[in-house]
Amino acid sequence: MGVLNVTPDSFSDGGKFLDTARAAEHAMAMQFAGADLLDIGGESTRPGSSGISAEEELVRVLPILQGLRGVLKIPISIDTQEPEVAEAALEAGAEIINDVSGLKNDPRIAEIAARKRVPLILMHMRGEPRTMQKAGFARDVLRDVMQGLRKSISIARKAGAAQSQIILDPGFGFGKSFAQNYELLEKLPQLAKLGYPLLVGTSRKGFLGATLARDGKPALPEERIWGTAATVTASVLNGAHIVRVHDVAEMVQVARVADCLANPRLRRALR
Repeated sequence: MGVLNVTPDSFSDGGKFLDTARAAEHAMAMQFAGADLLDIGGESTRPGSSGISAEEELVRVLPILQGLRGVLKIPISIDTQEPEVAEAALEAGAEIINDVSGLKNDPRIAEIAARKRVPLILMHMRGEPRTMQKAGFARDVLRDVMQGLRKSISIARKAGAAQSQIILDPGFGFGKSFAQNYELLEKLPQLAKLGYPLLVGTSRKGFLGATLARDGKPALPEERIWGTAATVTASVLNGAHIVRVHDVAEMVQVARVADCLANPRLRRALR
């Protein structure tokens, strides 16, 4: 899953793709590089962000969705917490809803997914973006994520979403300490026991910046590509079905090799 942020303030690529033509060019480049899905977001949810109105979000995402309609061949996911944005994005050509709040912000998103019969990605976030890295972290991160995702699943199912529509995201970097992100990577197989496909988004995240720090300074987002590659490998080996990344061309190679490590059938096909 390639990431396309049409925002001025995303942590990694904020401001780069606010221009619709440039955003469309980048979307096509990610498809050419091997992305299977494209995730478009108009609101930054980086640590410390305070959010925007649904109207502003629509102003950002609708032009690129309309510009890609009938041109981009891979499915588009709309990254939003707002039902109005989800509904309008689906009308404009999106085929998946990605709710980073896990339906906590507005459960009506699940009703839209059920009615439209589209996949629904439910992410775990402890707290909210503005304060999530300042509030206290969970004592047991796996238990906290499991409980939160079960609540999200319950809301979605009660709204009429089928089990086959739901994808789970543990929410790396969203209300977790740097060490807890590594613990979640290690324990992905236990999250898989919930019975749903897993999406993992570790690309260029802050815990990698801390891990790769030099002289007391975190590595810049663009300097975290090889750290991201290590986490993508770990994700695939531990059962992730989708990896959400900024550097598509490089991570396609990483994922293909990791797939061969995880799947003997793929190895046999190389003989």
